Formats: sequence, C-alpha cells, structure tokens
Amino acid sequence: MKLVTILVDGMADHKIPALGNKTPLEVALIPTIDHLAKHGEIGTVDTIPEGMSPGSDIANLSVMGYDPKRYHRGRSPLEAASMGVAMEETDVSFRCNLVTLTTEADYASRTILDHSAGDITTEEAAALVSEIKKKLDQEDLHFFPGFSYRHLILWNHGPEGYDLTPPHDILGQNIANHLPKGPSGKRLLSLMESSVAILENHPVNLERIKRGLRPANSIWIWGEGKKPSLDPIHEKYGVKGAVISAVDLIQGIGVLTGMEIIKVEGATGTIHTNFDGKCLAAIHALESGNDFVYVHLEAPDECGHQGDLDGKIRSIELIDEKIVKPIYQHLEKKGEPYRILILPDHRTPVALRTHTADPVPYVLYDSQQTINNDTHAFTEDAGSLGSHFPSGVALADHFFSPRT
Repeated sequence: MKLVTILVDGMADHKIPALGNKTPLEVALIPTIDHLAKHGEIGTVDTIPEGMSPGSDIANLSVMGYDPKRYHRGRSPLEAASMGVAMEETDVSFRCNLVTLTTEADYASRTILDHSAGDITTEEAAALVSEIKKKLDQEDLHFFPGFSYRHLILWNHGPEGYDLTPPHDILGQNIANHLPKGPSGKRLLSLMESSVAILENHPVNLERIKRGLRPANSIWIWGEGKKPSLDPIHEKYGVKGAVISAVDLIQGIGVLTGMEIIKVEGATGTIHTNFDGKCLAAIHALESGNDFVYVHLEAPDECGHQGDLDGKIRSIELIDEKIVKPIYQHLEKKGEPYRILILPDHRTPVALRTHTADPVPYVLYDSQQTINNDTHAFTEDAGSLGSHFPSGVALADHFFSPRT
C-alpha cells in the first residue's frame, strides 16, 4: 500500500465577513480535495497538545506520529538537523529570522513589520548572514545560514530557559515587551541590536529598498532548543518514507526519523513555489521504492501571516490543481491500494496573522473503501461533523494502521 500525507500548512481559518462569513477553504475551488472528502473519511484532529504552543514544529511532529510532549525539545534543533549542523548534548540552538522592523533610534521602540523580510531570497539572505557571521560570531556562539529568512544560531554549552517570542506572533506590534528574557537574555538582545548596524546599509538591503521591497534590517532570535532524538519511522510504522518540503523544520524531522529528504529546485515555501516540481518529486518517490511520502506545502501559512486573503485562497486552489489532482490520478492509474491524508498542521487565520490551536479538518481517502458522505466539500464545518481524533498521533496511528 502507498501512503501519502499532503500537509497544507495553515490552510484552515476562521469565517471572514468579507467572504460572506465563509473561510478561505470554503470559497476556494478545490474539486479534487472535495471529491476525496465526498468519498473519504472526514473529521477533525487536535494537532496541538494542551498547554503547548501552536507552532509548526509541534503540529508536524504530532501529524507524523511523534508525541510532542515526549519528543519535542525545541524548534531550532529540528532545523539544525536539516542543515547538517551537528549538536552536542550541551549545545543550545536558536532560530534566527531576518526581519523588517521600523527604524526608530531606540531599538525597543521599534515595531515588527514583517517576520520574513518580504520573503527575502535565499541568495540575498546568504550575503547578509555571511556578513553577520563575520561580525557577530564568537568563540562559543556561531551563525549558520539557512533558507530565505530562516537561519540558525548555535551556542556551545549555552544556558537554557529563555522567554522568546516568535516574530510572526507580534506582527504590527511594538517589540519592547517581547525582547529576549532569561539567563543570558541581554546577550541575545545585544546580538539583535548589533545586527542593525550591519544590515541597514548593506548593499543587498539598499537594492531591495530601491526595488520597493522590505529590507532585512534586523535579526530576531527565538525557537530555543536542545538536541532531540526521534525513533526511525521504519521502526515505528514499518514504512520507508520520504519528505518533500522547502522548510528546514520539516526536512529536519525527516532527517531525524530516517526518511529520504527530497529537495526540489525552485521550492520556496511561498505561493511562488515550484508546485509542479514538488508533485513530480512525490510521484517519483513513490515509484522509486518509498511506501510513504510526506508533502509539505507552506504557501497558505505564509499568506496567512502576511494577511493576504486572496493569496491564501489562490494558494489552496493551486495545491488542489497542481499537487493533489495529479498525485491522485497517478495512484488511481497504478491500481495498487493507497491512502491519501490531507490536512493543515494548524490554523493561520488571515485576520490574526498567527497560528491558533483550534482543531483542524482532515480528509483520509482509502482506495479500498467505498464511502459516500453527505458533504460535497472539504471545509472546517464539514470536518466538525465527522470523526474527531484527540491528537495528531492518534490520527497518524489510524492512517498507518491498515497495512496490506
């Protein structure tokens, strides 16, 4: 049996007055997903354990079948694994975003405008992080370049226990009450403040400003973590798996669970990603001996953070057209048993521009089952009328269980 999870990051939302009190999922044209919902199992799932933050790290671990309360040791170590950055047990890592802040002279008086510095390209970011590394690397603390706005700091033998805020949680807000706190919070804050002088007049940023784009005029430190350990997925579920994602976090989970990491040229994690390339990569992964492929699509989440309603709707439609439809058609044509699971990891409401821990809808289509639901669409409301799983782990166990 072939197994495919299509994780549509942040797809679920709340009802929006401008859409006639509907959600983006309710107005998006998604005929293939709707067909699977009509003939598959639909319901809701709590991907975020009670008391934990609704982050993509926690939610994706849960959906992959790894209890975050047992396995989660922070977001940045998962990204470090993807980047090939070795961590010792005593190391502490941090996510380092390139962000856009307002430009008041007093750093604490600034407001965060963009958690992604206008979706800065990886090439532009590499030049900026290279300069930051030259100026701010220290004997026990090192910067590592990542993808787009997402980068890493590794602190050898670093202290733990910080109060750090994800930048996408405070878009449009003053940063004064969200600056690093903890055992060496002043040191982290000093790095953030020092980055401004390095970045604000860098040629990359001056060129971005000329082009009407937002500059990456500061770093933002968050996502503290320690070295994790995850059970291999072939031991847990008896499958050989592959991960397709433009996001280091998801790739890192794949690395740590022993899955093949498939990188696709032109995959950006935005609405401008190479959808066709991701789809072809997923089909090839299934054809080349993998039982399971985890396809992660970031675009709806990024649109949600940007408050881009039209972009969120369009990204959901593109995923239906360019990912779900061809994968479904390929599996149908092959004629062997298969299951497709489609769901978001969390909601990213456009009105809030950040994640919430609300239950999310899922559809699980099994080629060996004949179902005719009353619903004709995959929506948050339709999901609420179906089955409910109290955790992503419970849903994953259900998804992987009927091995034939």
